[in-house]
Amino acid sequence: MSKVIGMGNALVDILTRLQDDTILSDLNYPKGSMQLVDAEEVGNVLLATRDFPRNQASGGSAANTIHGLANLGIETAFFGKVGKDEWGEFFRSDLENRNIKPLLLESPNESGRAFAMISPDSERTFATFLGAAVELAHHEVEDDLFDGYSILHIEGYLVQNRDLIRHALQLAKSKGLTVSLDLASFNVVEDNLDFLHEMVENYVDILFANEEEAKAFTGLEEEEALHKISDYCDWTILKLGKKGSLIKHHDEVVQVSAIEVESLDTTGAGDLYASGFLYGMIHGLSIEKCGQIGSLLAGKVIEVIGPKMDDETWKLINKQVAALMN
Repeated sequence: MSKVIGMGNALVDILTRLQDDTILSDLNYPKGSMQLVDAEEVGNVLLATRDFPRNQASGGSAANTIHGLANLGIETAFFGKVGKDEWGEFFRSDLENRNIKPLLLESPNESGRAFAMISPDSERTFATFLGAAVELAHHEVEDDLFDGYSILHIEGYLVQNRDLIRHALQLAKSKGLTVSLDLASFNVVEDNLDFLHEMVENYVDILFANEEEAKAFTGLEEEEALHKISDYCDWTILKLGKKGSLIKHHDEVVQVSAIEVESLDTTGAGDLYASGFLYGMIHGLSIEKCGQIGSLLAGKVIEVIGPKMDDETWKLINKQVAALMN
C-alpha cells in the first residue's frame, strides 16, 4: 500500500475559545487569517487571551493531515524541525503515539507554536510563532528522504522558505512521488502568488484550496476557479465549508455535500478533509467516494476543539469509512 510523507511546520497548537471577536479587533487580526508573529507578539496574544480556557495539541497543517491518515491505517512519516524543549518533545511523542515515523530535526531555538483563537461561530484566527519550524533548510532535505514513499503532502505555509519548497518538490518528482499541496491561507496565497503559481504549474499533482484561497490564486469564484486550477493539476479539490466540496479530475467534476454536524471549532477541518481524500485515492476509489470520506473526517473534527479526535471517534470513523468503500 502507498506510504505518505508529510512536510511542514512542526507546530504545537494552543487553542483558545473566545467569547466574541473583540480581541481580534484589539490585536488587529483579520478574522480567519493567519498572522506570523515574533516572540514579543506571542506575549501580547497570551496576555489578551489570559482569561479564556485553552488546551494544546500537536499541529501544523501537513502534520494534521498525516495524523488523519495514520488513524485510518496508512503508513506515514512527518518531516519537520522542532526545538530541544518541552514543546518539541510533546510534538515528537504525539507522532510516535500514532505510529507516525518522526523525521524531526532539532534546533537550539524554541519550537514553533500556533495560537488558534476560536470565535463563537467556530471560525479560527491564527497567530503563528514559527520558531524552530522555520529553520528547516533545503540542504537538510537528504536525497533519500522520500525513498519508499508514494505521496508527498506539503503545506503552503512553508512558502517563507522558497528554496526548501522548490528543492523538496523537485526531489519528490524526480523520485516519482505524487505531490499533494494544501494552499493553507488566502493571505499566504496573496503574498506569494507568483511563487505558488510556479510550484503548482510545474510540480503539483493534487491541490487543496478553500474558496478564499482559490480566489486569491486565480482571481475567480468557485467553479471557475476549479477549472482554472485544473489546467495545472490532475486533481483539484475546492473545499466550500458547509456547502461541501467541488472536485475535478481531468474532465470529471463532482460536487460532494458536507455532513450534518454541530460545529464547535473548524481547526483542522481542511487538513482532515485532505486525509480522507488521500485515503480514498490510495485505495483507488472514485473522486466522489474520496470526497465523501474527506467530508466525513472534516465534519467529525469540527465537532471537537482542536485538530485531534479521540480513539472512540476514530473507531466510529473507520467503520463509516469501511461502509463507504463497499
